[in-house]
Amino acid sequence: MDQPQPPAPQLSHIETPSQEKQSSQRSAIIGAAVVAIILLAGLFVSIWALTLPSTDTAKIRDIFIIFMALESLLFMLVLVILIVQIARLINLLQNEIKPILDSTNETVSTLRGTTAFLSDNLVEPVIKLNEYTAGLQQLLAVLGLLRKKPGKSPNKGEGV
Repeated sequence: MDQPQPPAPQLSHIETPSQEKQSSQRSAIIGAAVVAIILLAGLFVSIWALTLPSTDTAKIRDIFIIFMALESLLFMLVLVILIVQIARLINLLQNEIKPILDSTNETVSTLRGTTAFLSDNLVEPVIKLNEYTAGLQQLLAVLGLLRKKPGKSPNKGEGV
């Protein structure tokens, strides 16, 4: 009657994109640290070898020149990567950010036109109607045809 339920699948081994990004960043940092440690170790070994009395300085000079050539190759690689990243940034700015800014400018100009239209066709007529109504009320009050409401003084907002 009761069938045993299969165990629930474990999803902890599946990595999300942010975890993958973190793990790739972590591996890049570890790789850079290993390269830096190797370079420092090579530097210390070279200095130690130069201090030995029986060391042939010409061999060490040649090894040092080889290390400098490898270092210049590494710098060139880093410069190529930097140029590629700058090219990608320029592409992003031209193809994705610029259209967004253009559409935003278009929206702002449309909004500017809409507010000018509303101001001309809605706000100004209402203000003029209020002006005419206030003028008519004053005219009727001066002629005595309009009763003043009790409790309202004409100089309510003014000081003594």
